[in-house]
Amino acid sequence: MQHGVKKAVFPVAGYGTRFLPATKASPKEMLSLVDKPLIQYVVEEAVESGIDELVMVTGRHKRAIEDHFDIAFELEEDLKAKGKHDLLSEIQRIAEMATICYVRQKLALGLGHAVLTAKRVVNHEPFAVLLGDDIIRSDVPALKQMMDVHDRYSATVLAIQEVPRSQTGQYGIIDADKVAEGVYRLKDVVEKPPPDEAPSTLAIIGRYIFTPEIFTALEQTSPGKGGEIQLTDGIKRLSEDQPVYAYAFQGKRYDAGDKLGFLEATVEFGLRNEELGEQFREYLKRLTL
Repeated sequence: MQHGVKKAVFPVAGYGTRFLPATKASPKEMLSLVDKPLIQYVVEEAVESGIDELVMVTGRHKRAIEDHFDIAFELEEDLKAKGKHDLLSEIQRIAEMATICYVRQKLALGLGHAVLTAKRVVNHEPFAVLLGDDIIRSDVPALKQMMDVHDRYSATVLAIQEVPRSQTGQYGIIDADKVAEGVYRLKDVVEKPPPDEAPSTLAIIGRYIFTPEIFTALEQTSPGKGGEIQLTDGIKRLSEDQPVYAYAFQGKRYDAGDKLGFLEATVEFGLRNEELGEQFREYLKRLTL
């Protein structure tokens, strides 16, 4: 089946302040989760979902991301000369994974503004947005699951997951009607509500499929705190003009933008690593602090 979504946008211009000083000179998206940077996991999810045109919305000090997905001629020649063909193949695969273009978000004016920055490249077609903070492990890529929902409803689809009520203040929380298994039609979205004011415990996480009308909605959205254009406000405005759906994806999500979440992901991905998993498991069993 041919999907209508061909492009994916990756907002990677943020400062990564929660990981300072590690992110002072290196993008948070390049933090290594076992043996790959965070951004590579998210790019691979998009590619495995059938998307081959990627748009990185970058800022200053993000050159390392561009270099990571580019050809590394000297490194490739060195690996070739040393007979390290497995590593050479992996390095070449990264560079050939997809067509990537880079758009500069010159001022940090919010996630909504970052998405709006990609307007000219995306053009008038549906597109995905993936946040590098959210790493999702699943049998079928989470974005592919969402693309199937988008194909069914021809509408915007937000990824959601159930969260403890005590954590609603950390997320955009939806108010919605269930229309199918795992699928909800949005009535409202509330940004970071206190637990006693949250309309549900269904939280939006870092995967979205948007119809192109989101750009108009964002352009009509007034800046909020700090002059930032919030994506949540744009989604709410869009839902006033057309149906917006939310999908509870199958899989496990790791909040790699949080130090504890990053450590949890490191342990679990380490245990699943073919090369190191068993040795790592034995080390953890022996560990006493």
